[in-house]
Parts: sequence; structure tokens; C-alpha cells
Amino acid sequence: MVDPHIETLFVQVHGKVQGVGYRMATVRRAHMVGATGWVQNREDGTVEALVQGTPEQIDQMLEWLGRGPPGAVVRDVQSRREYIDKRYRSFQQL
Repeated sequence: MVDPHIETLFVQVHGKVQGVGYRMATVRRAHMVGATGWVQNREDGTVEALVQGTPEQIDQMLEWLGRGPPGAVVRDVQSRREYIDKRYRSFQQL
């Protein structure tokens, strides 16, 4: 049975988000708030992530993804809700 309190959000982050430790910092933040999923660089210079968690965990991650670590310059964050049955056990960098 799928937990109705767990949401899944696909996020694409634009700006200076590669080469600044963005993915590693995202993994640390996800572990801090208890969210699961993954984060990876894209060839077009963006970073994408799939974040799973409670609405509160999703909100905390979205707020953080919009800032990123020191050195990152986030210009735009696009997100969409995903309806998938898969549940991630941890958050990892792909």
C-alpha cells in the first residue's frame, strides 16, 4: 500500500549549479530533513532531483533547492508532482 502522506516531486534547477558542490550538499540536506530520492547533473548544465517525503519535507527541500550551497547561483527552479508507486529508501547522488 502506498503511503498517501508521501509526495514525490521532480525538480529541475537552473543557474550556476554545477561545479559548486550542489549535489553533495543536496544529499546532506535531504538526510537532515529525512527526504528520499536522488539528484544528478544534466548535460545542459542544470541539476535535476526527485524528492520524496512528507509535504513538510518536500517544502523544506524545495526551499533549500532554490538557494543551494554557498557558491551556487540559482536562477530558476521548476517542479512538478509525480504520481509513482516506487518508494526510495535513501537519498543519493546519481
